[in-house]
Amino acid sequence: MLQFSANLSFMFNEWSFLDRFAAAADAGFTSVEYLFPYEFTPDAIATALQKNRLTQALFNLYPGDFAGGDRGLAALPAREKDLTASIAQALTYAEATGVKRLHLMAGLADAQDPAAMSHYRHSVRRVAEALAARHLDLVLEPINNRDIPGYFLNNVDVAAALIAEAGLPNLKLQFDIYHCQIIHGDVTMRLRKYLGITGHVQIASVPSRHEPDDEELNYPFLFAELERLGYAGFIGCEYRPRGKTLDGLAWFQPYAGTRA
Repeated sequence: MLQFSANLSFMFNEWSFLDRFAAAADAGFTSVEYLFPYEFTPDAIATALQKNRLTQALFNLYPGDFAGGDRGLAALPAREKDLTASIAQALTYAEATGVKRLHLMAGLADAQDPAAMSHYRHSVRRVAEALAARHLDLVLEPINNRDIPGYFLNNVDVAAALIAEAGLPNLKLQFDIYHCQIIHGDVTMRLRKYLGITGHVQIASVPSRHEPDDEELNYPFLFAELERLGYAGFIGCEYRPRGKTLDGLAWFQPYAGTRA
């Protein structure tokens, strides 16, 4: 049975953030994720999870000043101190929430710049080793340059090669099907090729990033393929509802959890 996690940064925006946990649980989700928890205390997040019997699937390390344009720190040599602080901060939230995997954003940098690539490799290893000491996985997500122009890690094959090169057992791929389709196409063959190193999957329609029930991707086929391949991780619903969140959940009903 596939496990879907509601992305609370994208979904249930009709509610304030801490109220989205209950809304997701009431809709049948048993796990949640979001971009960043850092506007709220670890205890507040933990309470929302526990009260609603939700599993925390994923969140991102602090990316720098997101509102000011930062999109991560890992490929930026000048931001190493900020990255160091973000590791300690993320581990505090990981302990409170019980999450088992964190995503490290790469930042805005030239993907062909050898200095940026060297520093990115260094940062990935630092963060992965720090997380391994707490029995946590680190995931790397390639993001298309249409949504984030200039994003450093913008190629699924490059990300997979970096993971293989690092050889760290807790370093995994965050396979976002939406981003993969925009970057490369040929999603199914890449799922088959890289599922063994995949620690998290995310979904949305292409090109509009809405519910996974329309437009150019055949999600029923892709869901069946994930089941056939034996994927046992979470599938993050990182999409923007076309309208009200609850009105767009017909696709999810076969997978919704039940609560005593």
